[in-house]
Parts: sequence; structure tokens; C-alpha cells
Amino acid sequence: MSRFRDIVGQEQLREHLENAIRFNKISHAYIISGERNAGKEFIAKTFAMALQCENRSTDQGQEAEPCGECRSCRQALGANHPDIIRITHEKPNTIGVDDIRTQINNDVAIKPYSGSKKIYIINEGEKMTAQAQNALLKTLEEPPEYAVILILTANASALLPTILSRCVLLAMKPAKDDQIKKYLMENMEIPDYKADVCVAFARGNLGKARLLAKSEEFDKVKEEAITLLKYIGDMEVHEIVAAIKRINEYKFEVGDYLDILSIWYRDALLFKATHDANHLIFREEIQSVRKVADKSTYEGIEKIIRALEMSKQRLAANVNFDLTMELLLLTIKEN
Repeated sequence: MSRFRDIVGQEQLREHLENAIRFNKISHAYIISGERNAGKEFIAKTFAMALQCENRSTDQGQEAEPCGECRSCRQALGANHPDIIRITHEKPNTIGVDDIRTQINNDVAIKPYSGSKKIYIINEGEKMTAQAQNALLKTLEEPPEYAVILILTANASALLPTILSRCVLLAMKPAKDDQIKKYLMENMEIPDYKADVCVAFARGNLGKARLLAKSEEFDKVKEEAITLLKYIGDMEVHEIVAAIKRINEYKFEVGDYLDILSIWYRDALLFKATHDANHLIFREEIQSVRKVADKSTYEGIEKIIRALEMSKQRLAANVNFDLTMELLLLTIKEN
């Protein structure tokens, strides 16, 4: 079921969309901007479903939630509503001008089949080429009364200023840690200690926290990372590099792997300062965290954390993997 009340940690954005429906102030175009997996698709799906709901009152000030039971809502939930159109593209990294012309520009003049609106959802809107965006601009300048275009993007700055100026921009904010933890424990029945790890790793991204909570792969990678950290002091650099390279066996990004290491050293820094294990993310590994805290200086741990962040930046800039890892691991061994 898609409901506005299930949109966690985005109170302002949710209120804006609910009020738009309640008071019939629907804009012709919205940009929903947020991190990958943050929940943009769920928000768009809920908004589209509510706009098409047959049982929702059209009186101003009435409930904005979709009923979830009418024919229109069932079609929306099954992703087969004829008036909720998801833009597809054959090229994996590009939404081309033909995609926009064929699926929006040439289609938008046809009135809705059954709903009051005709809603177009463009996921990964940052993949639109300049030509595709200029083609879309023609529809945005003179849209039919019934048309609503939802552009979902992880990078709003990739959109042309002319597109941005004709859309309502709704930027998602990081959800609060306690909201994410509550969601994981109550809705997914994730135990307390695992929820803490997922929350720390997700950094305000509920969708990412949900994916991690369901991922057996994440658990395996986390265990391998912790094993590495426990014995890193006795390992040669080439052994450590080989261990990190093994993460390529999983569908796991190296930047995310480095985040696990960062959380470990943040725990060590926190424990060194407080000698309190209650607020540690890896508190079940308290003996190993304590060893790191005891043998390292504050400056040494902080230097490692900075080196981890620098390594993520280097890898994002396509700096050689082996060189980046060797520099990082020498910093870890020295401190």
C-alpha cells in the first residue's frame, strides 16, 4: 500500500503534496530531488495514486490519502494504470530526445483514459540529455490542464535552468536516525543492534537503510570488514589489499565498504573519549573496539577517518584502486 503517512522523515515535502491535493492546487510539473534509494519513487507513486483515486473526496480540505481499494488505486498499485505513465529508455545511462518526444510530447495531447489526470513519471531525470530536456520544455510551457509531470532526480543541478524554473522543486532531506530506526524495528522487525548499524550506514537515507536491513550480502561484507579490522595490525599491505579486492565478488560499492571502516573508527574514537559502549554502533564487538581505542591516539584515529574520506573522494575521481588502497592502509597501520 502507498500512503502519505508511510513517507518517513519528509514532513515538509509530504505536507506540500497533501495540501496540493486537499486544496486542488496541483502544479503541472514537480521535481523530486533526493539521494539514490531515498524513496523518490515511493513518493511519486503515492502522489500519482492519490491524484487518480476514485473514492477520494474532491471537496477542498478533505482527506488526501488514496483509498487503496478502488479500481484506480488497484491499477496504480499493480503499476498498470493507463494514466500513470513511467518513462522508459533503452540506453542505460541516457534518456534521449526520442524517449521524451515519443512517450510524452506525442502522447500528452491524448486525454486521460479513465482518470482525471494524466501523470508522467521520469525517474533518474538527471539522465536526460540537453536535447531531451529542451523537448520536454515544449510540453512544460503549454501543458494540457490534466497533465502532471514528475521528474525524479538524484542531481537537480543536472537539469537545465529553464526546466527548473517551470517546476516545483521538492528537495528530500535526510531522515532523522530515530525515525529510521523506529521504522526498521516496527515495520521490518529488525533487531535493535542491526537497526543501529543500518541507520549509521544509511546516513539519513531510509531507502538505503531498508535495503541494507534486507541484504544478506551486507551482513557478509560487514563481517569480512570487521575481521579485517581485527587483524589488520598483523597483516602485510598486499594481504590487506587482496582482502578489500574480494568485495568485488559482491554487488557492493567500495565507497560503502569504506563507510563500514569509518563507522568502526568513529566507534573507537567515541569509546576512547567516553568509555561508554552503549552508544557504539558495533557494540557487540566492544572488546575489539576497546583494543583500537587503547592503542591509538585521538590524533591517530582522526587521521584514519580523514584518510577514509579522502580515499572515497579519490575512488570517485577514478584514481587507481590499488594505489588508493595502499595509501589508506599504510595510514591505518601507522596509526
